[in-house]
Amino acid sequence: MEKEYLLFDLDGTLTDPKEGITKSVQYALRAFGIQVEDLDELCCFIGPPLKGSFMEYFGFSEEDARKAIDIYREYFSSRGLYENKAYEGVKEVLQSLLNAGKKLYVASSKPEVFVKKILNYFGLDSCFEFMGGADLEEIRVQKADVIRYVLEQNKITDLNKVVMIGDRKHDILGAKEIGIASVGVLYGYGSRQELEDAGADVIAETIFDLQNLL
Repeated sequence: MEKEYLLFDLDGTLTDPKEGITKSVQYALRAFGIQVEDLDELCCFIGPPLKGSFMEYFGFSEEDARKAIDIYREYFSSRGLYENKAYEGVKEVLQSLLNAGKKLYVASSKPEVFVKKILNYFGLDSCFEFMGGADLEEIRVQKADVIRYVLEQNKITDLNKVVMIGDRKHDILGAKEIGIASVGVLYGYGSRQELEDAGADVIAETIFDLQNLL
């Protein structure tokens, strides 16, 4: 897959955010009297926009979902942000892609302010031309909107040279909506079935498979 512009999802693609995200969700749910002790049950929140997840998985109204997001961010901004780890080999893979002349970008449904802090924390920020994410007002939050924003901010118009890389169906469906190629990765939080059903052009099992593919 010879593409010049590589757009990466963050959660489940560059870093494993399980502890921080699930504990932040757990913290928010407690404010509504909901106790979830097994953090594995909250992994469904990794990847998709938060509002939709609170509404889908716990039946929140839109108003309560917005309140839950504010409470979630109380924990995430101070602790959950750093309860995270970069996938093994990710920095070496990104550097090899840079050495091959690729231009790297981030397109995440996580608020952009957190995207930048996380990548800076892991020393990965220098690998990227641009680190794009959602806005805090939850207006630019769907993956297609974030991809479009990244492309517009960087004046990328030749969609044939662009690929979106991510671990969940939202990454693949967002890429399809924009009209760019997509790669699904299996080392994150989406299953092969999920990625295939969404229509991923190619699927990479490991981060090193991804390197060879790109």
